[in-house]
Amino acid sequence: MNTEHTLRSYDEELRRLRNTIAEMGGLAESQLAAAIEAVTKRDSALAESVVAGDEKVDALERELDNLALRVLALRQPVARDLREIFAALKIASDLERICDYAANVAKRALTLNQLRPVRPIYALPRMASLAQLLVKDVLDAYIARDAEKAYSVWIRDEELDEMYSSLFRELLTYMMEDPRNITPSTHLLFMAKNIERIGDHATNIAEDLYYLVHGVPLTEMRPKGDKSSLEIIGPKGAGG
Repeated sequence: MNTEHTLRSYDEELRRLRNTIAEMGGLAESQLAAAIEAVTKRDSALAESVVAGDEKVDALERELDNLALRVLALRQPVARDLREIFAALKIASDLERICDYAANVAKRALTLNQLRPVRPIYALPRMASLAQLLVKDVLDAYIARDAEKAYSVWIRDEELDEMYSSLFRELLTYMMEDPRNITPSTHLLFMAKNIERIGDHATNIAEDLYYLVHGVPLTEMRPKGDKSSLEIIGPKGAGG
């Protein structure tokens, strides 16, 4: 009976780890959605609530860290259970970073909302929608232990990189058209980069889940579509 109680307690601790990941994931999705809404609707109160909400995610990560260390110390898990705990620790870290990036977008929204609107702002929600979908899909894959769905997220991050590169070019051109566009466009560039990094963290989670399910890491080279570091933008009207 004592052994049965111990096993039930152990299963409950692993379930709490999974539930905490799910809660952090839900916050990551909602924080990103709210941050983008704050940008598009120029809603500074909403942006401030996103920044304030980052503390809750940090607290959940600390809670998960403490629980994982307790399980490692008292249960001495092996094989799949050990992978489960290490994956939870790494995924929690990635979700915390995703929320940090959402908060960064919200912080810049507070400044951007005080400036005149700029045309390329409408490209940002398109990027964010894809990033949100990647986060949602990889969290669904985690809950279902679906390594193939996780692999799909890992592949699709290249599309987000390409969207970032396209917006990067558009914003540079926009800044050259009128110096008054430089300040708001610079804020948009940082926001876009934060969203692109959210996609990278979603692929990190996909890799962790793949390893959790299969016991072997993804060994393929991660596809990257971000070509912004290679861009050379000349003066408007310049030839060749």
